[in-house]
Amino acid sequence: MRFLERERATLAKLLPGLDEGLRAVPLMELEGPDSPGLQLFRDNGGVGLLVPTDLVQTEDDSEQGRAATALDALRVQRALGSRTPSLAVATTMHHFSVAVMTALNARVDDRLRNWFEELLTDRNVVAPGLAMDRPVAGVLSPSLTATETDGAWLTNGVTHAYRLPPEFMDLFLISFMYVENGGPQDGEQVLAVALLPLDWAGVSVSGAGAGAENVQVTLDDVMLVQELVVPAWTLDGKLDDVMTGSFAWFQLLMTGSYLGAASALVERVLLNDQVPESERVRLLVETELAMSAAEGVAGRIDAGDPDESTLAEALYVRYGVQDTLARIIPRAVELLGGNLDSTASEEVAYLATFANGLALHPPTQSQMAGPLSAYLADGPLTLA
Repeated sequence: MRFLERERATLAKLLPGLDEGLRAVPLMELEGPDSPGLQLFRDNGGVGLLVPTDLVQTEDDSEQGRAATALDALRVQRALGSRTPSLAVATTMHHFSVAVMTALNARVDDRLRNWFEELLTDRNVVAPGLAMDRPVAGVLSPSLTATETDGAWLTNGVTHAYRLPPEFMDLFLISFMYVENGGPQDGEQVLAVALLPLDWAGVSVSGAGAGAENVQVTLDDVMLVQELVVPAWTLDGKLDDVMTGSFAWFQLLMTGSYLGAASALVERVLLNDQVPESERVRLLVETELAMSAAEGVAGRIDAGDPDESTLAEALYVRYGVQDTLARIIPRAVELLGGNLDSTASEEVAYLATFANGLALHPPTQSQMAGPLSAYLADGPLTLA
């Protein structure tokens, strides 16, 4: 099987038409401010990649959930990253949001079914506003607060859409605190998540623009309706099953997306017969070894009920892959040499810079040194 053939076949199977559409557009146009990539992603069913097929029933097959396994989703993101890295990374944020809401839907007796139907019908992209730059601190101690009023919540505060520019956002997934009135937790603070359309009254977005990576979203007396609010996580600082599974998905798909960007460079080397065979094979082996490790994590997620050991393994593999990319990217650039035309040189430089970005995503390897050491000493897994 040829390089990336399996991944692109998976993309073609689950999101037919997307790879062909992307392949027809030059890389730098796909990565530019007027990229058609997001619309192609929407038009070819991308928003429903992780939505279970039995959750939403529509007459239009193009609006069905695709129920991708973790293994298939990993391959899709790698294939997508090899065509347009920025779209792969941005859509990983969407898929993370869908994973969170799918897990929470099971907790609230399928109450979010109508939301999933709207997601597919309107082809909405969801941005996570769960302070991904501070996973546990941000999610369990959100800056947003809410006051319950007649079955709705009046919300105020500031949060951020991390590494997802506003042109990729239709809905915003936020976490906030409110005080329970009545019920078993009467008078206690409860953490909840909610879906928020960005065009609602009281919502403002700043920090937008080409290349924006940390867009600020301000909520000024915004009313959240009960149907889109789900009580979520405990406040003891520990990872529960929803957080564990969702963050494992995040690490896996982000790893696949950046591995796809690096694979675009490696592919250029493999197709260049001026590069010695031994060098081409060396790059191929290292790249495929990294993918095999990621596929192992996907297999654990697909086995069901991912626990903290699954998330720990996802982190180990992610850090191992980024170390591999730090070796193969400069080697690929060196092997391609200076005999490229200006367009090819621009693309190679862009891909090389972009593919190194995996190391910047939270939690970074240095941030997790202490928590992982404590976990290996039989402590609970926490995220820095």
